[in-house]
Amino acid sequence: MHTFAVARAVRGIEPLVAMEIRRSRTGVVRGVRHREVWFEARPEADLLGLRTADDVLLAAAVVDGIGSGRSALLRLARAAREVDPRLMGAPGSGVEVSASFVGRRNYTRFEIEDAVGAELARPLRVPYHSRRDGRRPPAGARSWRVTIEDDQAVIAVRVAARPLHRRAYKTASIRGTLHPPVAAAMAQLARLDGGGTVLDPCCGAGTTLIEARALAGEGAGPAGVRFLGFDHDPAAVTAATVNARAAALTALGAPGASGAEAAGGAGAGAAGMPVAWAVADGGRIPVGDGCADRVLVNPPWGRQVPPAGLLSRGLAPLWREVRRVLAPDGLAVALVHDGIPPGFTVEEAVEVSLSGQHPLIAVLRPR
Repeated sequence: MHTFAVARAVRGIEPLVAMEIRRSRTGVVRGVRHREVWFEARPEADLLGLRTADDVLLAAAVVDGIGSGRSALLRLARAAREVDPRLMGAPGSGVEVSASFVGRRNYTRFEIEDAVGAELARPLRVPYHSRRDGRRPPAGARSWRVTIEDDQAVIAVRVAARPLHRRAYKTASIRGTLHPPVAAAMAQLARLDGGGTVLDPCCGAGTTLIEARALAGEGAGPAGVRFLGFDHDPAAVTAATVNARAAALTALGAPGASGAEAAGGAGAGAAGMPVAWAVADGGRIPVGDGCADRVLVNPPWGRQVPPAGLLSRGLAPLWREVRRVLAPDGLAVALVHDGIPPGFTVEEAVEVSLSGQHPLIAVLRPR
């Protein structure tokens, strides 16, 4: 029996989430919507293993005829009343609902949440915790989500105790740290299907290389892959080291690591792949010419982390170094905010929505 599931995604990478679902044989994709991928999950599938997804939920109801008028609230409440009780899960400390919609409506997200949440909580005889007025639901509340696009809504319940993008390994953080599913999307675009060296000259808290290592381990598991991370900030290198150690421990099944935590750590096959971290300026990467098969980089762009060192007057030194260290057949995958850097040919570009900005994930080959 297949289960109808919904993978939530950062805007722009929905096709990459769908690709991961297919490649990992997690399920059969049935549709791609705004920030969502609908799929039929295979019975044995590890839904918590999807790295490019922000979250994964089980669909309890798909409701048609949801227009912009307020009668839609009654239709949604009726659908919530008919949800299969087996999907309700343990009562816990109550029910909480988060709602969103595309386009203009004559009702608010809070009205959707209240209409659905009250009906979901009723058969369980537990409180519904509204998000109105900035209130936060208590820990242990069962998390539901309602999304509406065009005239169709889905009511779904979260699989894990917390969203998948909250990686268990990320115990140390710094300003400007990259959203893990976006880092996983960059690694997926890099096509890490062979041995070699994967390098990040602006590693921050280590997210990109940790996600790359996990994806490499889920594939053929090439024994020759090594990962090198550099950053100008010693605090960033310390954070990366701590996070990589935590990822390796969850991958090895350290005591206390739950299933949800293992989904946030590196894949089991990745635990033995070496990662080296060091303090270095992005304008002078301490490796030889042509030694990197892949470069993954999220350059500092001034909003949260101002460029420092040789990059303080511009990113030109970084891009010169990336071209220098790349092997003749190498690829760079970069999150760029100010256009494609000179000296590269674009093989693929994906626009994403992050913190109100719209950078590109660009797959680059040196000219």
